[in-house]
Amino acid sequence: MSTAYNIFLYLLIAMCFMCLYRVIKGPTIADRMVGIDIMGILVVGITAIIAVKTGQMFVLDIGIAWIILSFIATLTLAKYLGRNKLNE
Repeated sequence: MSTAYNIFLYLLIAMCFMCLYRVIKGPTIADRMVGIDIMGILVVGITAIIAVKTGQMFVLDIGIAWIILSFIATLTLAKYLGRNKLNE
């Protein structure tokens, strides 16, 4: 069972590097933001696997905080790209 967790963990890390490539080489700001958002989701998956492997469930709190901040950042950038002021 531990081998499956390791495979999934390495797969998620590899996907994070693919998203990082999209963030660096993305032709538009929207492509870069999607890459950052997906990378945030993958980091939450990595924290979930680490929590299950180690048995320390407080690591899931880090993942929850990460996804909340990622959601707020996505909303803020979407509002900015919509050419609206951030305080409206």
